[in-house]
Amino acid sequence: MSTVNPARITKVLPDSIAAEIGFEAGDAIVAINGTRPRDLIDYQFLCADEVLELEVLDAAGKTHSLEIEKDYDQDLGLEFETALFDGLIQCNNRCPFCFIDQQPPGKRTSLYLKDDDYRLSFLYGSYLTLTNLPEREWQRIEQMRLSPLYVSVHATEAEVRIRLLKNPRAGQILQQLKWFQERRLQIHAQVVVCPGINDGKHLEQTLKDLASFHTGEVPAVASVAVVPVGLTRFRPPEDELIPVTREKAKEVIYQVRMLSRQFRQKLGSSVVWLADEWFLIAGEELPSESEYEEYPQIDNGVGSIQLFIKQFATVAAELLPPKVYPQRKFTWIVGNAVEKAFQPILKRLNCVEGLEVNMRALCSDYWGQTISVTGLLTGHDLLLNLEGQDLGDGILLPNVMLKNGESVFLDDMSIDELASRLNTKIIPLGGVEDLIKTCILNFVQV
Repeated sequence: MSTVNPARITKVLPDSIAAEIGFEAGDAIVAINGTRPRDLIDYQFLCADEVLELEVLDAAGKTHSLEIEKDYDQDLGLEFETALFDGLIQCNNRCPFCFIDQQPPGKRTSLYLKDDDYRLSFLYGSYLTLTNLPEREWQRIEQMRLSPLYVSVHATEAEVRIRLLKNPRAGQILQQLKWFQERRLQIHAQVVVCPGINDGKHLEQTLKDLASFHTGEVPAVASVAVVPVGLTRFRPPEDELIPVTREKAKEVIYQVRMLSRQFRQKLGSSVVWLADEWFLIAGEELPSESEYEEYPQIDNGVGSIQLFIKQFATVAAELLPPKVYPQRKFTWIVGNAVEKAFQPILKRLNCVEGLEVNMRALCSDYWGQTISVTGLLTGHDLLLNLEGQDLGDGILLPNVMLKNGESVFLDDMSIDELASRLNTKIIPLGGVEDLIKTCILNFVQV
């Protein structure tokens, strides 16, 4: 069993119970009511009580005991260095399409950690395979009702999934889905399509199997995302993988749409959705916004373009003025996959008098991809395409290109380094509102 470290605090929220007591960043929680929390899930569960006895280690290494009385479920107002106090449960598969293995060596260590941890799946929606869980972890999922989890299924036929994950335990997926069903727990599934391995009749079998679990009041399989395999020039040569062609994308779109129509008639939901990337590769129109139901797979790129366009229209109607002063000019960076889809947004921004936004839709030379999603562009790609050019008052940079919470690209280049080499300001954007507010900042409406 791995060691449980004290939960190190990085931030104390103002006006919180923790701030009132005098907690500071650098302090750490050792135990709550005599139990050492393994992770953020334990911490939240243990902190729900009205009376808490805390064992705390301060930044100087001194231990303190204190008692707190509070309302049931009232949050203490602490943020931690990591969600896992006993270390990451790492992946024991060798999937040929794993993005971790398709990176160049010598970058920051965190890029090579293969996360297959059910706790991160529950807390943040990251995908796991269920191949590495001992019995006690299954019991914990059941006891704490950790649902929904996000599961990389890829194939339901045992031999196909074992071939894909290179792990004999991968063949148990249907029994595992039954386990969730029997306990009224849910998963959201994803299928990464690798041409020649899990496509065609295998894909049909997988989607039919998964849809068979979308029954009852609490469907064990809440939704399924079908995603094209993404390949980079760093991938191992013996990986058996073939890139998704325009023809293959069209074939998968037709196949999945036929099945989702059947599911909709039979089950009242499409159950299965295609990632936006399929339509971009095929050069086909994106589905209408109404087809995405409640956007259950938005973080998997299913409907994210249509949602962005919809949100933009709403916020633009409220915030965009007819004119800005002084005049300003920006360069907006996106992956070339969305170039066509984002034209209406670009046109609307440039309708504002005094505002000029130039979209630069790039592919990734770094990864060796001809069609690239925005999140995979690197500092190298921006430098290669923009050096020595007039970029106006700055670069509008979607922050999906950056490491979570940090100003570093996937190739380890920092925003500061890139800004210095391009001799321009770089403005990271969190979403639609950031995009619009940055464009009209300091304006005088006329």
